[in-house]
Amino acid sequence: MNISYDWYRVFYYVAKYGNLTKVAELLRGSQPNISRSLKNLEQALGCSLFERSNRGVTLTPEGEKLYGHISIAFEHIAMGEEELLGEKALTGGIIDLAASETALDGLLLLVLSRFRDTYPDIKVKIANGSTKQSISRVSAGLSDLALCTTPTGEYGDNTVEKIMPFSEIAVAGKNFSNLKGRKIGLAELVKHPVVSLGKDTKTHRFYSDFFLENGLTLEPDVEVATADLVLPTVKAGLGVGFIPEFSAKEALSKGDIIKIDLIQEIPTRYICMVLPPRPSSIATKELIKMIRKQKEKYSL
Repeated sequence: MNISYDWYRVFYYVAKYGNLTKVAELLRGSQPNISRSLKNLEQALGCSLFERSNRGVTLTPEGEKLYGHISIAFEHIAMGEEELLGEKALTGGIIDLAASETALDGLLLLVLSRFRDTYPDIKVKIANGSTKQSISRVSAGLSDLALCTTPTGEYGDNTVEKIMPFSEIAVAGKNFSNLKGRKIGLAELVKHPVVSLGKDTKTHRFYSDFFLENGLTLEPDVEVATADLVLPTVKAGLGVGFIPEFSAKEALSKGDIIKIDLIQEIPTRYICMVLPPRPSSIATKELIKMIRKQKEKYSL
């Protein structure tokens, strides 16, 4: 049945306020036009929707049934309009982010702090996981963007953009003090216990390739599930590990761990932004601008 949306709109407001004059003012129309729209709707549906009296109009049983459905639809429309207008003014909306541990600590938290200062009414949700998990969330439409580290592996139709380079260093607990203050080669390093992320992670693949390039095989003695577990495992004296230099600063300054001066240079890694092919919301676009602002500090 092809019934005018305007007739339903008039019906909704008349049912809500029970006064044709008030509705005419609200919709910037005339009372005769309001009455005509109601009559057209009643004729199209083949039933009376209102009982009219000197005090106004009230719903008939049929009108009550219709209003129960129409009111839900119009309230959802109003909520949608309010949400979109809020996003347009950057006074509302939600951004869903995915991030790996290293990307979160090295870049995202800093950017989000500035973003929240500028747009305090925009809500932010963060899903923390591996690079693979973060990219999968973007591909599945669960996250608006992801920040993760190289190597990213397969990323489907998404766009991967390098934002920030970072260096990693070899570190060990205080019980490995014999390794401090001299150049150490990987061949000597692997004679000691090694702490690494699991074989299903991109970081493990990165170091496996690094070791192979130097004629060695990475065979960790301790495997941890997430990057943030490497540092406490090393501090506990369980082995030698590789962590971002920015993550090691505090523990090094306190003397909780030692830096191992490697002969071989660990290749540079990057924190990357992963964007889906679908359009971004206004709020997400503003966050992307802030992330790219950080990129300007580096020659990428």
